[in-house]
Amino acid sequence: MTGLTVKQVGVPPVDAAQVPALRRRTTAVLVTAQILGGLGVATGIALSAVLARQVSGTEALSGLAPTATVAGTAVLSMPLAALMAARGRRPGLVLAYLIGALGASVVVVAARIGSFPLLLCGMAAFGAASSANLQARFAAADLAEPERRARAISLVVWATTVGAVLGPNISAPAGRSVTGLGIPEAAGPFLWAAVIFVVSAVVVAVLLRPDPLLTARALAPEDEHSPAARSLRAGLSAVAASPLARLALVTVAVSHTAMVSVMAMTPLDLEHHGAGIDLIGLVISGHIAGMYAFAPLMGRLADRVGRLSVTGLAAGLLACALFLAGTAGGSHGQTAAGLFVLGLGWSAGLVSGSALLTDSVPPSARAAAQGLSDLTMNTSAGVGGAIAGLVVAKASYAWLNLAAACLLVPLVALVLFTRGGLTRRGARQG
Repeated sequence: MTGLTVKQVGVPPVDAAQVPALRRRTTAVLVTAQILGGLGVATGIALSAVLARQVSGTEALSGLAPTATVAGTAVLSMPLAALMAARGRRPGLVLAYLIGALGASVVVVAARIGSFPLLLCGMAAFGAASSANLQARFAAADLAEPERRARAISLVVWATTVGAVLGPNISAPAGRSVTGLGIPEAAGPFLWAAVIFVVSAVVVAVLLRPDPLLTARALAPEDEHSPAARSLRAGLSAVAASPLARLALVTVAVSHTAMVSVMAMTPLDLEHHGAGIDLIGLVISGHIAGMYAFAPLMGRLADRVGRLSVTGLAAGLLACALFLAGTAGGSHGQTAAGLFVLGLGWSAGLVSGSALLTDSVPPSARAAAQGLSDLTMNTSAGVGGAIAGLVVAKASYAWLNLAAACLLVPLVALVLFTRGGLTRRGARQG
């Protein structure tokens, strides 16, 4: 394989012998960007529902702030995927972080003038930074060996731990730092997030060279260099043709929807039961630690015991989490435990689903299929988040957890059906 060049995609020549060193460099840059990006997203999102309630004046609309973020992530996922498919990972990630910075700034302005519609617009643009963080996991897989692909994805997911856990805990001091400027305390974290996202964009723009996706394509067979083979339509066709790819989409969509819906309403439930902003920050930090800190374990399991087994584990963890959170009542400790396990279930679902999707589609169609995956998961979570606020306002937080648990039924059924189909196919071939 040595001597294969990347001249046709406009990046410096790279041969197969250079790939291991390039893989390590790419991972280091993505880890750095993920730490910063995770810090910015978590700093702002921790108090988004509280800020929405303050600006709108009603609890029923509080869920629309995190929902707008998820919707923005979903809407932007396909344009960003198209940009990456055409020009590589670096332009897409840089643009996403810059849009996120703009959105965070708009949120601050909206909070200052008390405009709820403008707040939702800012939150939607803020979601672009989440899209960048999600797409970065696929960038880690571009140059990874197939047998280590889940671990490569999980390492970048894990890198978010540092910033994501720290973010909710600095929300309070970030809020206090802007009160002298006439900015509401709950909007302060978004001002900090805007600066952090700009730094993330600079890191990616300067250091993510050569581009991992373009390099991977250059090392692929010649028949995968066609622009038509990597179009969004080709990505959709590749997913539609593969039962495993379809299962991967359902896995990440269900895991993300259950997590977002419950996590977004947990600060309000804690507040109803007497928790202050510092305790809320600790609970959300524990949840985010569950999401990211154990991702390498989930990646190792997915590589060793299989993607389907870890998908089943995700469903079990999510069910346990929803039971704990839904029956916690005024027990802050039980709520914290439920949110931590909820993060573990999300991690297992995201890592196994992302690796399964990457395995199941042709290399040329991966960027488009991955964008479709993020569109699906964030659209589903956006709908779930919007409904979550209404469910809590009209019924209760416990009913929200029960509704989220119902989403697991079709996922478990599809895992069992897919596993059975693979077993029967293997028996026929044997």
